[in-house]
Amino acid sequence: MTHIDQIKVTKRNGQLESIQLEKIHKVIAWAAEGLDNVSVSQVELKSHIQFYDGIKTRDIHETIIKSAADLISEETPDYQYLAARLAIFHLRKIAYNQFEPPHLYDHVTKLTNDGRYDKHILQDYSKAEFDELNDYIDHWRDMNLAYAAVEQMAGKYLVQDRVTKTVYESPQFLYVLVGMCLFANYPKDERMSYIKRFYDAASTFKISLPTPIMAGVRTPSRQFSSCVLIECGDSLDSINATTSAIVRYVSQRAGIGVNAGKIRALGSPIRSGEAQHTGCIPFYKLFQTAVKCCSQGGVRGGAATLFYPLWHLEVESLLVLKNNRGVEDNRVRHMDYGVQINKLLYTRLIKGQDICLFSPSDVDGLYEAFFADQDEFERLYHQYEQDESIRKRHIPAAELFSLMMQERASTGRIYIQNVDHCNTHSPFNPELAPIRQSNLCMEIALPTKPLDNINDENGEIALCTLSAVNLGKVEDVSDIEEPAELIVRALDALLDYQDYPVKAAENGSKKRRTLGVGVINFAYYLAKNGTKYSDLAALGLTHKTFEALQYYLLKASNKLAQEKGACPAFNETTYSQGILPIDTYKSDLDSICQEPLHLDWEGLRTDIKTHGLRNSTLTALMPSETSSQIANATNGIEPPRGLVSIKASKDGILKQVVPDIDKLKNQYELLWQMPNNDGYLKLVAIMQKFIDQSISANTNYDPSRFEGQRVPMKVLLKDLLTAYKLGVKTLYYHNTRDGANDAQADMDDGCEGGACKL
Repeated sequence: MTHIDQIKVTKRNGQLESIQLEKIHKVIAWAAEGLDNVSVSQVELKSHIQFYDGIKTRDIHETIIKSAADLISEETPDYQYLAARLAIFHLRKIAYNQFEPPHLYDHVTKLTNDGRYDKHILQDYSKAEFDELNDYIDHWRDMNLAYAAVEQMAGKYLVQDRVTKTVYESPQFLYVLVGMCLFANYPKDERMSYIKRFYDAASTFKISLPTPIMAGVRTPSRQFSSCVLIECGDSLDSINATTSAIVRYVSQRAGIGVNAGKIRALGSPIRSGEAQHTGCIPFYKLFQTAVKCCSQGGVRGGAATLFYPLWHLEVESLLVLKNNRGVEDNRVRHMDYGVQINKLLYTRLIKGQDICLFSPSDVDGLYEAFFADQDEFERLYHQYEQDESIRKRHIPAAELFSLMMQERASTGRIYIQNVDHCNTHSPFNPELAPIRQSNLCMEIALPTKPLDNINDENGEIALCTLSAVNLGKVEDVSDIEEPAELIVRALDALLDYQDYPVKAAENGSKKRRTLGVGVINFAYYLAKNGTKYSDLAALGLTHKTFEALQYYLLKASNKLAQEKGACPAFNETTYSQGILPIDTYKSDLDSICQEPLHLDWEGLRTDIKTHGLRNSTLTALMPSETSSQIANATNGIEPPRGLVSIKASKDGILKQVVPDIDKLKNQYELLWQMPNNDGYLKLVAIMQKFIDQSISANTNYDPSRFEGQRVPMKVLLKDLLTAYKLGVKTLYYHNTRDGANDAQADMDDGCEGGACKL
């Protein structure tokens, strides 16, 4: 066996030379400076075991990084920074052949000449501006990244050759260049200030940017919307246009929401009875094929959630489409499903009555009223129920809801959309712009119209552009004001900066200018404020925090409207009538949270009525799985599964440690420590009071807490009814504890395919 001192290494130029252990020791010692409970010799020992004769220098670097990362634990969390520093050192060597990054101007010139950066950056900025920004960049902020963050950056966000895995930039260049692209059209005397403020907020993780923006802004590719909502009508032309739109957007890395609830049921007459309709399932299969036909960046197929109403005549067949039992002919397993419900259907459940199922094509006006006018829906529903000439079927509501919840429990991926809440507690006037669907991850609620062809300018595809405020950086709720303004300005500029593969999407985006700003690090925010998901104290804190989030975002959009004008379709919002989210929430919420309002909503109301808003929507709470890792934050609003979570991604296994674990170890409430969903659902409902779109909210069940290791149906239905009663608009995943390692997070799931995780 070769002694370690006798090992030869292969250098980048192919030459062999003796291994220089002292050099390796110096680099590890540098990376360990100032960190607690880390041992340089431990890392060396772990690395040496894996060295072999002829090993490449690049492989040595990667072995050392991996050895340090393997030592990350609850007791020794600082190895996440030691591993990260080694990874940054390695990354810069690959990108620049040296540790020190080049001058910003030289870097941008080189990558523009190589076709990797958009050439407008060099054209729009003077050498003096490049010099000023180069002096402003703090490359040492790279050292504040944790290991999971560096790996995610290198795997997903930094500009690179995905075949050779050669990275061409380091993180600080990413942050400053995103700012330079988004503020390029601001007046020259203002833009440098905005770029610096934006750079500081992004690079110190006060704001969190979504995958499409971090990976795409600064490159020649210009489609950055995370979520795409496409509505399908009940005609072959509309079905074909929907399929074409899905393909175009999946190829651009967007996550898809498809509303296909209007397609008529099996056996319906076509052409006055000349033929019988094949029903929904063949067309759902067509959409599934469209979703999966393009890979996203060569990594994976696309992802979509498809929506239909619970009263559809085919609903019993549609509810089981993801079920593993059955044959391919009656299953469409590679999409997720959003089931649409309203008050009338819940009432039938509570009263032990039947639900009457119809084909939308047989009941004129019912489908439209389901979203736009709840009183009219009830009137028509009762009328058609009594009309003996109309094809229908009755099924006990308890049986239908139980089937839905059983499928939700067994697949985890049958989602809920309360369509009445989506329209009555909405920034859109439902008579002019009804909400008829959500998106892949159930946090977007925007108007759509079916396309008759792919170039149809009368149809409307809804896009939502996302970002998030890091609550971990908030000491006082007034701290939200600065990131709120920067996010609104940056995302609003993005709407004009990006390209639109389909005209109906451009029309909708520029008319409504919708944004979806969420939060990350909520679990840490609760912990550092000395409370938990199940504590009463969390209710008031959550109310104050999300009040501030919506207030400061509206204030920023109002200020922008004074500068650039309100969005063209402002008249289609309830904001234009002076109606705010604080006026339309479900009043049942007041019984669980008596926190008063703390900000000047009446002054804001006057300003909005006078000057309008630049953006029709401002908030949506998304899962933010990947971008939370960049900020070393807890996911969105979710409790962590463990103090150290195992994040499995295409790049391998990553360990992520909760923030301030040394101080707050006993203050975090982990996912499976929550006694039930009650505390979590109350917090979601309080958030929903202020959030103008919706929330990716999950329900979680531990079968070991119940008799016979089975979660009773009455518990599932109780949580569903509680969420509805408190005004929650949508429910996303149903998670079941399976007895595996609780710290093991899910593999990148459907949402990540569409990047709407942020």
